[in-house]
Amino acid sequence: MSRTILIVEDEQDLLMAIEYSLMKEGYTTITACTGARALEIAQSAQRPDLVLLDLMLPDMTGTEICRKLKEAPDTADIPVIMVTAKGEEIDRVVGFEVGADDYVVKPFSMRELILRVRAILKRSNSGTEEKSSDGFEFGCLRVDLDAHQLWVDGDEKFLTALEFRLLTTIYSRRGRVQTRDRLLADVWGYQADVTTRTVDTHIKRLREKLGAAGSYVLTVRGVGYRFVTRPDEASE
Repeated sequence: MSRTILIVEDEQDLLMAIEYSLMKEGYTTITACTGARALEIAQSAQRPDLVLLDLMLPDMTGTEICRKLKEAPDTADIPVIMVTAKGEEIDRVVGFEVGADDYVVKPFSMRELILRVRAILKRSNSGTEEKSSDGFEFGCLRVDLDAHQLWVDGDEKFLTALEFRLLTTIYSRRGRVQTRDRLLADVWGYQADVTTRTVDTHIKRLREKLGAAGSYVLTVRGVGYRFVTRPDEASE
């Protein structure tokens, strides 16, 4: 079954080149030249499997669009790759902070873009196939794996698909330190052009969203992160 990709780009030549390359790989494409149109498509019956999002658009920024997508429960699990001419680390960090799954800097090769798209869709599909009808409870945290939902002290918290995968990965390995490189490989699916700051940014955002349960994720200085083995360990 063909996966559908929404291309949000106001530069027509680049939009057509990306669309042609993706269609040649067997993907179904939808295009939008404005942020408003992109949001309309993402929230409609045409809901895409992935969004390629330009950072600079005529009506709103890509970060604003990404934030809106990730804050809405109906679109929060749609992977987003930001495509932009801005390549400074701070730009990447801001993109990841609003929920972007990857960041591709112009100019880029179409082969690189296709590989990024393929890796994220593979990871997304794998996550769907591995879902269990079960869940788990740990201290004030309760997770329903099948529904991709979680609650902290009875209040539902909304995570992006990547944040949910990050949480369940470190929880499944609780008590064992996970290095940044290991998390990049197992959660993001690849290591190319993703800095260790990316992992730190996502862990920080995950802790903030988890509230009281955020203390279950410990920092092991100079190494990585560890999920506690029992709830009261976080307060020791």
